[in-house]
Amino acid sequence: MALSQLDIQLKTLPTSPGIYQYYDKGEKLLYVGKAKNLKKRVLSYFNKTIDNGRIRTMVKKIHEVRHIVVATETDALLLENNLIKKYQPRYNVLLKDDKSYPWICIKNERFPRVFPTRRLIKDGSEYYGPYTSMKTVKTLLDLIKSLYKLRTCNYDLSKQKIDAGKYKVCLEYHLGNCEGACEGKQTEKEYHTHIEHIRQIVRGDFKTSLQKFKDQMQKHAAAMEFEEAQRIKEKLDILENYQSKSTVVNPNITNVDVFSIISDEGYGYVNFLQLAHGAIIRSHTLELKKRLDETDKELLEIGIIEIQQRFDSQSKEIYVPFDVEVGDALKVTVPKLGDKKRILELSERNAKYYRMERFKQTKIVDPDRHTNRIMAQMKADLRLSKEPRHIECFDNSNIQGSNPVAACVVFKNGKPSKKDYRKFNIKTVEGPDDFASMEEVVFRRYRRLLEEDEPLPQLIIVDGGKGQLSSGLKALETLGLRGKIAIVGIAKRLEEIYYPGDSIPLYLDKKSESLKIIQQLRNEAHRFGITFHRNKRSNAALGTELEVISGIGEKTIVTLLKHYRSVSKVKTASKKSLTEVVGAAKAAIIYNHYHTKE
Repeated sequence: MALSQLDIQLKTLPTSPGIYQYYDKGEKLLYVGKAKNLKKRVLSYFNKTIDNGRIRTMVKKIHEVRHIVVATETDALLLENNLIKKYQPRYNVLLKDDKSYPWICIKNERFPRVFPTRRLIKDGSEYYGPYTSMKTVKTLLDLIKSLYKLRTCNYDLSKQKIDAGKYKVCLEYHLGNCEGACEGKQTEKEYHTHIEHIRQIVRGDFKTSLQKFKDQMQKHAAAMEFEEAQRIKEKLDILENYQSKSTVVNPNITNVDVFSIISDEGYGYVNFLQLAHGAIIRSHTLELKKRLDETDKELLEIGIIEIQQRFDSQSKEIYVPFDVEVGDALKVTVPKLGDKKRILELSERNAKYYRMERFKQTKIVDPDRHTNRIMAQMKADLRLSKEPRHIECFDNSNIQGSNPVAACVVFKNGKPSKKDYRKFNIKTVEGPDDFASMEEVVFRRYRRLLEEDEPLPQLIIVDGGKGQLSSGLKALETLGLRGKIAIVGIAKRLEEIYYPGDSIPLYLDKKSESLKIIQQLRNEAHRFGITFHRNKRSNAALGTELEVISGIGEKTIVTLLKHYRSVSKVKTASKKSLTEVVGAAKAAIIYNHYHTKE
């Protein structure tokens, strides 16, 4: 039965933190949720019986799942809050009110107050956060209060009013919590020095403060004041886990559109993040097919125009990874570091995840297209003249020269073809000589293919560096195949790809699919060769003692070992027991062999 579009989406969801959005057939948003693991969370709606009637009704209406990938679970929590407040989905109950997560405000005043708030007012004040826990906010403010004496009153402390003696110090001054700025007992410069230290604390730089807390905790513990020590320890835990920056909510970034692009040989994927008042309110990825080998710059320019028209964006500024030409109406910013760079990296992350999901979906729906893309990519990455539809990989196995063997594994269209695997006993090489062994098996393999008129591979991979590659090349030269089949070597340490006659190796991107297929080939050849080698060693070790008995063949040895499990038990078996297993004649031979010896 053909899979629905929803089934395919569910199979290819990422396992990263993020938010998921459910849409019905009319593209109406039904629900927004957050997840530490998107795939696990979304599948939980479809893999179990749901008791809640509201959720059960919603699941029946789901036609499409969209998601935004973020860096942390905290960011997912904040992004969920943004989207629910913006779109008010029908099936969300929580977070629909106008209550937002708390911030720490450093008020824009001559002697700034520092306090928690849930409202952002554009009056030049500084806001840090948002925080997903009010407990974290209180801990930070307690830390600030214990280190610095700040005012809590809301008086207008202008120079004229202070000089005129309009205010008198309050109880907070007498308790030692304030230094009396209202009576001019503290200078503006001194107060602002404290505010600068507080800025560092709320940005997450509080190593000095943490050390002070640790010292206090140790003193309380030494004085047997364990309850007080525990209270400080709890504060320390909160501060050490404190995350000062959120990527998805930033009051310093106003209304902007963020665009990034990831591309391969056939398609470009343009991701769009829309920010309003410092919060992400939309994400969309556009897939663009390359028709004339367009550059990333050309594709991104096409994507920006199309996306802004589709979503009727009114933003006057865009963030992009490189300069683009989109007319004079838009301000183009290429972030290099800081908050703007982080939001661009988040967009790139979503483009990459979208591309990976499209690959997985294509693999399910159209495996031929997936194979063609992989083969074209390998041809380009490895600088081959033909697509490597048929690849063979060789590996040697021996321990100090004992039982030397080799393995050849075959991949066709990027997948293992196990019926074509071959194993070799090394016949012409004495001792542990990997180079000579490689030359022997490559020669034997392709001499046989030529004799039997079987198709030759487009690519041969030998497990090893320049030495093994030279040996394989020598065998091909002897057979007259040099230049007709591409051959490369892969060295394990840094995954270098060596070519004949080139001393400088090729380094493929660690995340490239071409390298992953080569590694899979190498690992499969190693596994196949090691298994064959172990079996050979095992058979040699077990069979040696029984093989010396005249009149006992291989089948009888196998029957004995299957029944008795070890040679020592065969030795001590009675004549009657042996007769029941292998018959009277052979039982007599085996019994007499061991007992005559004794």
